[in-house]
Amino acid sequence: MSKEEALDRALVEEFVTKAHADLNRVTELLDQEPGLVNASWDWGGGDWETGLGAAAHMGRKDIAQALLARGARLDVFAAAMLGKLEIVQAVLAAFPDALHILGPHGIPLLRHAKAGGEEAAPVVAFLEGLLKS
Repeated sequence: MSKEEALDRALVEEFVTKAHADLNRVTELLDQEPGLVNASWDWGGGDWETGLGAAAHMGRKDIAQALLARGARLDVFAAAMLGKLEIVQAVLAAFPDALHILGPHGIPLLRHAKAGGEEAAPVVAFLEGLLKS
């Protein structure tokens, strides 16, 4: 079994940066290097972020959907932003303390859900209910 060469650091940084807001560039970069789909960038101090994580806290459903279609690993933060109530409920039923885990840049789960707009309103209501109890 051979170990693949690590991805170019500058390419990973550009990919994660562009995943905050630039679907066209994200697509171009994935066409160039499909391995970027799950690559992570450390902004410092262990603040790791993937392209999906970037899209999730920015409310960029288009970028998130494109990444998921290319094999990105779904996490609870992206599920919350995308309005996937059943997934968020299942995660929190299995791991109740996940309600308080912070995503990239220290952004909480509720803020990810709020970034999802109207489609994620049921997730926002669910999380707010848990936070009040």
